[in-house]
Amino acid sequence: MLVVMKRDATKEEIDAVVERIKEFGITPVPLPGAERTAIGTFGSTSRAAAEAVESLPGVAEVVPISRPFKLASREVIGEDTVVRIGDVPVGHGHPLAVIAGPCAVESREVTLETARAVRAAGGAALRGGAFKPRSSPYTFRGMGGEGLEILAEARAVSGLPIVTEVLAPGDVEAVAAVADCLQIGARNMQNYSLLDAVGEQTKPVLLKRGMSATVEELLLSAEYVLARGNRNVILCERGIRTFERYTRNTFDINAIPLLKRLSHLPVLADPSHGTGKWYLVAPIALAAVAAGADGLLVEVHPSPDHALSDGFQSLSFDNFRALMGAVPHVARAVGRTEQVATP
Repeated sequence: MLVVMKRDATKEEIDAVVERIKEFGITPVPLPGAERTAIGTFGSTSRAAAEAVESLPGVAEVVPISRPFKLASREVIGEDTVVRIGDVPVGHGHPLAVIAGPCAVESREVTLETARAVRAAGGAALRGGAFKPRSSPYTFRGMGGEGLEILAEARAVSGLPIVTEVLAPGDVEAVAAVADCLQIGARNMQNYSLLDAVGEQTKPVLLKRGMSATVEELLLSAEYVLARGNRNVILCERGIRTFERYTRNTFDINAIPLLKRLSHLPVLADPSHGTGKWYLVAPIALAAVAAGADGLLVEVHPSPDHALSDGFQSLSFDNFRALMGAVPHVARAVGRTEQVATP
């Protein structure tokens, strides 16, 4: 249930409601808003509990919540959430945030060169994996701690905030010390220990949809992070595994407006993993913008043919510049007041 307090409810009245909810063995989560406070609840809610709470001073109404995901739902939080990656706002009412860079941090030279190119083309943030989960243990799996140092240097050189992946709960502190946003990759979307760990720190979390995950499963994974206290979550559609073999994944374009309808969280699109082919990245990126995405996650490399990871789906600098030139036209056509965010 969601307990909506009156506009003039006092702190004492809110605290009393919280304590009464606890008496029923239910966990209350206060949700302060611009005009009034609401209190979300976790646990099995009985009719007796709802009636007891509704009669308390300061309570406007008790609303039953039908979604299995609570804090991610628009039923609980109606206003769009805006998440900041460094100084870049991501969400409804703000310019599109294009986050771009190499799949993996493979060298200092490639990373710094790409950071400069992304900034020059109008990108909002730099992506790059210092730690990489790979299907085969024999492929390049990132540079680890050295890669984090390179990313920190790239931020200093380019001024771009950093988005990078974290793979294990034990690495969260070290990655968060460098990253402006922690990415949870598709393979870890249901790594609940990792979701708990990133939920207990304050840096934004970019949560990618699992390879075979439903929209509801994605939102329930977001719920793990939100329930631990970190409300800065960005969802990312990156394609799902289907029977189609001509593309790496099937990019689920309808997931974008659906997520925007179900949830208040910002939504990004990853057309690189969604297609697996560089020549499909731009068309799908533009389609995602038209569908309402708040930003893009794009793989860019100075020499995709020589990339140590995912070269075939990476854009060259020239192709990335061309995409960045096309994005504002589509953004303007669908009513974005500003076209592309810059740090």
